Amino acid sequence: MGILRTMMPPKIQLLAVLAFGVAMLLIENQIQRLDESRAKLEHTIARHEVAEVELRHSEDVFGQELTPLSETDDTVIIYNRVPKTASTSFTNIAYDLCSKNHYHVLHINTTKNNPVLSLQDQVRFVQNVSTWREMKPGFYHGHVAYLDFSKYGVKGKPMYINVVRDPIERLVSYYYFLRFGDDYRPGLRRRKQGDKKTFDECVSSGGSDCAPEKLWLQIPFFCGHHSECWNAGSRWALEQAKYNLVNEYLLVGVTEELEDFIMILEAALPRFFRGATELYRTGKRSHLRKTTEKKPPTKETIAKLQQSDIWKMENEFYEFALEQFQFVRAHAVREKDGELYVLAQSFFYEKIYPKVN
Repeated sequence: MGILRTMMPPKIQLLAVLAFGVAMLLIENQIQRLDESRAKLEHTIARHEVAEVELRHSEDVFGQELTPLSETDDTVIIYNRVPKTASTSFTNIAYDLCSKNHYHVLHINTTKNNPVLSLQDQVRFVQNVSTWREMKPGFYHGHVAYLDFSKYGVKGKPMYINVVRDPIERLVSYYYFLRFGDDYRPGLRRRKQGDKKTFDECVSSGGSDCAPEKLWLQIPFFCGHHSECWNAGSRWALEQAKYNLVNEYLLVGVTEELEDFIMILEAALPRFFRGATELYRTGKRSHLRKTTEKKPPTKETIAKLQQSDIWKMENEFYEFALEQFQFVRAHAVREKDGELYVLAQSFFYEKIYPKVN
């Protein structure tokens, strides 16, 4: 190739370079058009699936006496999943059970996976979830920050659930996921594909993809749509996230104890999760999504990240969530012969007046 370049006149060399550049631009433009077409097709398919569900619902109701939805059938669960916390494994269980347990599962697909919705989209989403009777009972999941339904003037609130993970382990998993993907969709090209730098090398060189600011994610997901929630290192955001976890979430589990989380959900909400524990233990989709080429960070790397105030806050939140989950678990299950068992109902009613004749 080098010999050919020396034999070619400069003008021809320039034309060759320009032709190559134009060809690359045309290829990139074609790829972008294909991506846009794929997105439009996915949106059309999604709308078609919703239309089919609504049609089936109307056909089922036609010719039957209309009965109001019971309180149980009106239930909505929102799982505003934090990335890289085993959320795909858990969500697949909800998909596997939805037909058997008779509820709907809907993925909240946001543009560029942005967890913050515009004000108008917040209103639309809240109204959709609250009034979309054909989708009740419903299980919504997506990478969306917490929304307080009470501020939008609607009656009733959904039940929130979530899962958190050790903040450094979550960041390491996400770092390698962007470069090597996972075993769920191994052929999909990732945003950072081709970058062979390890997480340790990234931290050592002060790279942006492993900076302490990247740890700031679980707190804002629980904090919500206030601007201060996304101010990395905000003490107010941390306290708000703790408040929401305790007061607005039915249950928050941890990735490291996912089976216990599923077991407690099945005991508390059998309407949705009946059969979930057994499916998790024996199903083919258990731990379905595993990040490829993930290398554990060294002690030096961990120590360096732990010097940051952001890590200290994110870790404080994680430890708070873990303590709360372990408290709930201690009052919900017991261990016997190495196995966990859900406790039976421990209350009953008595002294009921007035007496029935």
